[in-house]
Amino acid sequence: MNDGGAKSETLLQVTEIDGRGRSLVAAQPLRAGQVILRESPLLLYSAIPFLSSPPSHYCDHCFRLLSQSSHRCQSCSLVSFCSPNCLSFHTPWLCESLRRLHQSSSAAAFAEQSPERQVQARFLLSAYNLSATSPPDFQILLSLQGGGENGDSNSAFLHSLLSAVCPPLPVPISPELTAALLEKDKVNGFGLMEPFNSVTSEERSVRAYGIYPKTSFMNHDCLPNACRFDYVDSCGGGSDGGGNNTDIIIRMIHDVPLGREVCLSYFPVNMNYSSRQKRLLEDYGFRCECDRCKVEANWSEDENEDMEEMDGGEEDDQEEEEEMEEEEEGEGCGDGVDDDSSFPHAYFFARYMCEKENCFGTLAPLPPKGHDVSRFLECNVCGSVKEDEVGGNP
Repeated sequence: MNDGGAKSETLLQVTEIDGRGRSLVAAQPLRAGQVILRESPLLLYSAIPFLSSPPSHYCDHCFRLLSQSSHRCQSCSLVSFCSPNCLSFHTPWLCESLRRLHQSSSAAAFAEQSPERQVQARFLLSAYNLSATSPPDFQILLSLQGGGENGDSNSAFLHSLLSAVCPPLPVPISPELTAALLEKDKVNGFGLMEPFNSVTSEERSVRAYGIYPKTSFMNHDCLPNACRFDYVDSCGGGSDGGGNNTDIIIRMIHDVPLGREVCLSYFPVNMNYSSRQKRLLEDYGFRCECDRCKVEANWSEDENEDMEEMDGGEEDDQEEEEEMEEEEEGEGCGDGVDDDSSFPHAYFFARYMCEKENCFGTLAPLPPKGHDVSRFLECNVCGSVKEDEVGGNP
């Protein structure tokens, strides 16, 4: 794993918060636009179903788009890579497991399984491969919090399938281990997304999933104070060209004081109350009780539907900006506006939500240079950069 900029240990502290579990809080005052964490994945695996047709057009290691000069594995002939360097990460154990799986008598039954279950098999193979290539990292994976029951039928089927075809490993493949790993994946996986397409209103699809242990400690808030960026198709790992292209970069949306919890939103911030609660309960096993949700729980259905149609707001509300500055004495993750307001997050939407059609990304200032906070905001979905017209940064 790899962090860029200041060491995350000096910026963030892991602590237990009642009702929220392990959390990351600011170990010092954090500034708008500051990169507080750059992390390389513990493991990566394709989001393309195993037996998809046509095959994936991404490198199976770095997940950049493949060119015509791609390098196909000559042993299993099932995966391709963008360079000899990426091919070198394709281990003999994983290669043989893929070959056996595709040639096994269970392949037909596997082909009938849902795309989700086929992708889960990819995760398990990557996790088992990690146990052989890096036992310490495998122990980190096992130490992550799980998501409760992942489904006995999924776990039992995948264990039966993979244990029958995979070569021996230092760690025996047991039903209990398979179930435990699937629980880790359910709540700790981050998707590396396809580029934003302004022509279609469809959700961006996921090209790969990764496990980022430190980032996974960040809890959800419906008005986050930080957001994640990834630059999968870049030469390096970010707008500065440093790091790896599969790194996740966490950048502050606005200033937060020492001791404040640092939170991400697990999905676009424009989702309405009922949609957010449904997704959090189904995917992560909890109901959100943040300040925003407490307000929107009392809204009518029409008001909640209006929320999803918002594209960033139009008003520059000076009073709400002052309230946000006063919020630094509070304890929430959000933007600190008054809980009693009928629309407490208008300021957040006006300043930090991308206005590009069908984007719904979150804006964060570019990393500060010296003591000056940048006047330019970058969208974490479409990548557009705009001048901060709402804020009054010098």
